[in-house]
Amino acid sequence: MTLRHALPLPFAMLSLAMLAGCQQEDSDTAKTETAETAEATTEQGDPRIRVAMLQPPRSGLNPLTDDAFKLSRWSTAETLIRLDADGSPQPFLATEWERLDPRTWRFAIRDDVIFHDGTPLTAKRVVASLTAATNAAPKPRILDGVDMVIEADGDDAVIVRTAESDPLVPNRLSSPQLAILAEQAYRDNGTVNPIEAGTGPFVLEEINGTQSAHLDRFEDYWGERAELAGIDADYVPDGTARGAALRTGEADVVEAVPVSQVALIDPELIHEVPMPRTNTLYLNTESGPLADPALRATAREAVDREAIVRTVYEGRADVANGLLGPALQWADGLRSPVEGRPEAKDADGVSITLGTFTDRAELPEVAVLLEQQLEAVGFDVQQEVRQYAHIEADMLAGEFDAFILSRATMLDSGDPVAYMVSDFACEGSFNIAQLCDPEVEAALEKAADLAPGEARREAIIDAEAAILATDAAVPMLHERVIQGESTRVEGAVRDPRERELINEHTRLIDDGDA
Repeated sequence: MTLRHALPLPFAMLSLAMLAGCQQEDSDTAKTETAETAEATTEQGDPRIRVAMLQPPRSGLNPLTDDAFKLSRWSTAETLIRLDADGSPQPFLATEWERLDPRTWRFAIRDDVIFHDGTPLTAKRVVASLTAATNAAPKPRILDGVDMVIEADGDDAVIVRTAESDPLVPNRLSSPQLAILAEQAYRDNGTVNPIEAGTGPFVLEEINGTQSAHLDRFEDYWGERAELAGIDADYVPDGTARGAALRTGEADVVEAVPVSQVALIDPELIHEVPMPRTNTLYLNTESGPLADPALRATAREAVDREAIVRTVYEGRADVANGLLGPALQWADGLRSPVEGRPEAKDADGVSITLGTFTDRAELPEVAVLLEQQLEAVGFDVQQEVRQYAHIEADMLAGEFDAFILSRATMLDSGDPVAYMVSDFACEGSFNIAQLCDPEVEAALEKAADLAPGEARREAIIDAEAAILATDAAVPMLHERVIQGESTRVEGAVRDPRERELINEHTRLIDDGDA
């Protein structure tokens, strides 16, 4: 595959400016309509909140994909279990559960819940939703390597059986990709449409492709009635535009404010939270020049983490000591130096392709700095930078020698094993590095078999060391949530795991009440 060079910086900036101008014209029309809708709703009662989202949907808000996390952040689709701040399972649509044997769990289903289309939540409906997830192709990441069968146990409980002992079943069932939806959401052609299909405090009423989505308060919600009348969500992948939306008051809440925009914004509007997200350089272990372990070692030694944090992130990130960052407070205390790495060798003009995406504004800047660092040790680097939706397939197919990704390490289960299996197991569905290593496989299997606790944590760090010894991944830094909020916003969720954003307690206050 022939890959083009990234545009020289002045031309790239000009192209982005022209694109932003075109997008802004369309955006202004959409925002005017949204503002009119919000004003009309406010006259009738509670206000609507305007949210600028980082990325557009990748699959039409199909909840069996990463789009599920948007549905979760809007509090429209709910799961059997949710996690507390420590990552421990708590009741949600399931009120209680018990482990009947190493492979069998029973979950009692809440009996006072109706879907947004008016149909009731039943054990049968839970079975159908979870079974659809297990049969999906590809499976949701949380089910990588997991064979799960679900059946009803009477009218008010379900039995979940796994082929192997799995102590993390409750954690897995907290993943937004395993949300329980109404029957009408599941179409004969295999697609899933979440409109009016969830159980949350907000009902998804309208999907406008990759432009916006609109939700209203669900008056028959089983929990507390939402404070807001609704949510108007715009997708704003351009970081500068998101920063501008916060500064000008066009948005009440803004996801992922770029570091470059923070200095231009009133500090009162910026909220920073350490998060389990690692900016990692993945190296192709299967094909191309970096299939040579010695050249991967050369690339790893070339990376100057401190320089990237200092220059690109302006100090608003943490230098990585491993795959798992300071959001997991136990990780550093269990680590030992990684052993068994090969010796580096002279790159001597070896040509490699370096890919990343534009949706996170810092990543193209990281790519520029990494190119300089890699070329300083002898590599000839060619860059490929696109929007994520247009680069994901090539990334997963191993079309790049190196790829920069901002990766959530506990997004799915509140436990990093699922992320490690997805990214580094032979059959992992997100295995960018194309890694298949027997020692890594054994370490991951050991960690996966242990119950939550100290022994599992030690096994996780052992698995991390096994992964790092292959140089399939070079962790560079751990990001922080930089979330923008108007001073009128109260109760927006600042969630390190990026599962929640707006919930039933979020509200907008009048300036006079602040």
